[in-house]
Amino acid sequence: MLTLGTSAGGVGRHVRTLADGFAARGHEVVVAGPAETLTRFGFTGTVVEIPVSDRPHPVNDARTVAILRRIEADVVHAHGLRAGALAALAGPRRLVVTLHNAVTARGAVGAVYAALERIVARRADAVLVVSPDLGDRMAALGAGNVAAAVVPAPPLDDLPATTEFAGRRVMLTVARLAQQKGLEVLLDAAAGPYPPDVLFALAGEGPLRGALQERITRENLPVTLLGHRADVAALLRAATALVVPSRWEGQPLSVQEALRAGVPVVAFAVGGVPPMVGEAGLLLPPGDAGALRSALLRLLGDERLAGDLSAAARARGAALPGDDDAVEAALKSYA
Repeated sequence: MLTLGTSAGGVGRHVRTLADGFAARGHEVVVAGPAETLTRFGFTGTVVEIPVSDRPHPVNDARTVAILRRIEADVVHAHGLRAGALAALAGPRRLVVTLHNAVTARGAVGAVYAALERIVARRADAVLVVSPDLGDRMAALGAGNVAAAVVPAPPLDDLPATTEFAGRRVMLTVARLAQQKGLEVLLDAAAGPYPPDVLFALAGEGPLRGALQERITRENLPVTLLGHRADVAALLRAATALVVPSRWEGQPLSVQEALRAGVPVVAFAVGGVPPMVGEAGLLLPPGDAGALRSALLRLLGDERLAGDLSAAARARGAALPGDDDAVEAALKSYA
């Protein structure tokens, strides 16, 4: 059984990849998740609706535990901390939990998530993590079997570079417009000064859109909000660099896609970003807008550096794991 919570992106796609891969190898698969997630990612075969929200909900959580307890499975593979803790509470079965994100909440909510972390660490037979810092944290909490998760991006679409930027040099960011993504630091860095042909393009939607647009307009920043885009490959092929100002990331799909496209990455050294990027980008102290601005100006002013980073990105992108690698790695963790 594969179980997950609400997802609009990488987690849902990853679980769908595993479900399809297991079925193709002759395994019987049950997928349990919220109705909207099951529909969004087109899960087929045996599916079970369970209410798993982003935040703890005592009534729904009790219902979810009861439903999971009734499903027969040799192995339960839960994706995300909430789904993992609920699967652990559902009873003693072989349990593997993949943690796709770090806990960034504080206060009462943060305390609840800390308790869920302890449940997963102590009850899961294996914990798969998308970054070394997550692995260290789970080991410190008592997890006895911690390993790296394999969460690949889909193959890059064969799209030509978009022509909408009219020859400008584009610093591209692909992110949900939310607190974790550090977008206020991106705007700090975008204040420049930069050469007049430089444009910061931000693809994504989220709750911070209004505040970001208000600041961009007020300060006359060289930043455009593109909204949600399905043609990320076309944007990357028009980009000079992918900029990742996040407070934390695991194995971001946008970074994997940039490497495959041969686009240099300029990012804060957080989570799983440094081992993924390696020498294919410029890694900076987290949250340092001045360092980010300096790195971008350095890249813009040094064609040789840009060429070297592009070649390194393409080489790393060619070596990234694919869907079959993810399926085989998951099956290995069930043994």
